[in-house]
Amino acid sequence: MRWMPANIISSMQTLLAGPLVEQARSTAQIEVIRQTMLDRLAGSGDSAFPQIKRRILSVTDLQGLWYLRSDLMGALSSMHGELVARQSLEEITGMFEGLLPKSMFSRSALRRH
Repeated sequence: MRWMPANIISSMQTLLAGPLVEQARSTAQIEVIRQTMLDRLAGSGDSAFPQIKRRILSVTDLQGLWYLRSDLMGALSSMHGELVARQSLEEITGMFEGLLPKSMFSRSALRRH
């Protein structure tokens, strides 16, 4: 019976650490997505679309960044054309995979990934 308390302790540590690890992963991924969005907007987009840059910087969660994709698409389309904007958005959309409910993705986006 000596192994039982060790297993219980190990299981409890896993249960307690699980959400913390997921939260840290999510926080790190938010920053990666945020930086990618800012990188796409860099250059003339910084001065032409300062409100979008501010919103990207101020959003604190994945859903907020998710919903900013349409604003970013508009800015990128006017800067580089729709084809380049779509390619950038497809890459950014892929970064959200596994982090948000599948119901938030369009069916066509799910088929591509």
